[in-house]
Amino acid sequence: MLKKQTRAETSQKKKENFKKLIKPTVYVLSIAIVILIGVVCFNFFYTVIFSDKKALIEAQKEDIRFEIDEKAEPSKLSNIEIRKILGNQIFLNSETKSFVTTFENETYTIATSLNIPLQKFLNKKLDRLKKLNRGKPQRIAIVVMEPYSGKILALTGFDLLNPDSNPCFRGNFPAASIFKIITASAAVEELGFTPQTMLYFNGSKYTLYKNQLKNTKNKYTTQISFANAFSESVNPVFGKIGRNRLGDTILEKYASKFEFNKVIDSELVFESSKLEFTENPYKWAEIGCGFNNTTTISPLFGAMISSTIVNDGKRIVPSIVEKIVDSQNVIIYDKKNELLSLVVSKKTASTIQTLMQKTIETGTARKAFRGHNQDKILSKLVIGGKTGSIYNREHTIKYDWFTGFAKIKNKTINENNNKIALSIVVGHGDYIGTRACKFGKMIIEEYYKNI
Repeated sequence: MLKKQTRAETSQKKKENFKKLIKPTVYVLSIAIVILIGVVCFNFFYTVIFSDKKALIEAQKEDIRFEIDEKAEPSKLSNIEIRKILGNQIFLNSETKSFVTTFENETYTIATSLNIPLQKFLNKKLDRLKKLNRGKPQRIAIVVMEPYSGKILALTGFDLLNPDSNPCFRGNFPAASIFKIITASAAVEELGFTPQTMLYFNGSKYTLYKNQLKNTKNKYTTQISFANAFSESVNPVFGKIGRNRLGDTILEKYASKFEFNKVIDSELVFESSKLEFTENPYKWAEIGCGFNNTTTISPLFGAMISSTIVNDGKRIVPSIVEKIVDSQNVIIYDKKNELLSLVVSKKTASTIQTLMQKTIETGTARKAFRGHNQDKILSKLVIGGKTGSIYNREHTIKYDWFTGFAKIKNKTINENNNKIALSIVVGHGDYIGTRACKFGKMIIEEYYKNI
């Protein structure tokens, strides 16, 4: 009995000791659980808040973000004021979407319209060109624009003869056959030409002798449609149109419509074009077909010409600035689409688009774009272009042009946002390297690769 009683007392003491221990243990565990939950919640919110902040910081490396008051109304700066803020910025080969500049003791952040992936793609191509011993161009300039808004998407190039300049803005490149776009526009509106209009010439396609300007028809005469004359860039045909059908008055009228010899009211300081008229009828023929060194344009102006055509005849001024923010994070300039100026009728522009498409399909750019109808990217696009080539006066550089456009087929929603205009000129040295229309194809493929 005594042993049983002792065991019962011992058991009772253990239970009482356990009860004494369980309360503080539960209390400690409860506190530990609360702390653990607190730590987990803290880590969660810390991750959300600071990972977003880290992501923003990373994004800022590529594109400066703006913290702005959405209610603030940005003022409308004039192009003159914007040019002053931009200073000596040339934007050439830039791989930064936004940058900071200072003007009159104020700091401004400038957001540009540049397509950085496209810029990087083109810069890599140009870096390879510079390393070539044979086929390296003396000058090259590439401009890609959004036709409806005028926003510049790409601006790349180099000039070995003048390394500090921006060749995209220089207006001393002979226009060559690019001027046939202006002559063709005048012929459609003033003479009623259609792509099927039949024309005649004697001799070679690419010469321009005075006897080729006569209205001679004999067994040596070649008959050709207006569309084929444009796409194959036949000089005697366009020489005869310029000299015999349009004359200096109409040629000058349409050159003026396309803004030749004018200072373009843009935020960018660039040379546009130069065109000289004389009373010599043969000179009218040279101008009409581009067979001269005196008609000059800049690559940026070349992009404006193609933009006008793909814009249904409406001209837009090129721009590169999308926003300007001051040091107080207030937007002082926000780019808005401007009204487009009518240069030629929609019908005329449509006809020229047809001629430029013919250049890609069967004309002077057909080799560069061979197989485009079967290509997984290019087959989804409508592509048009105009080529041109001519030596400089010293016969040391051969200038090679391609200006054109691309747009997605059968696209009716936001159609304007699916077009690009491009202009490329390559100044070849002793050896002919990659031609301008090849660069045109590369650019179009790269830009539309994700469609």
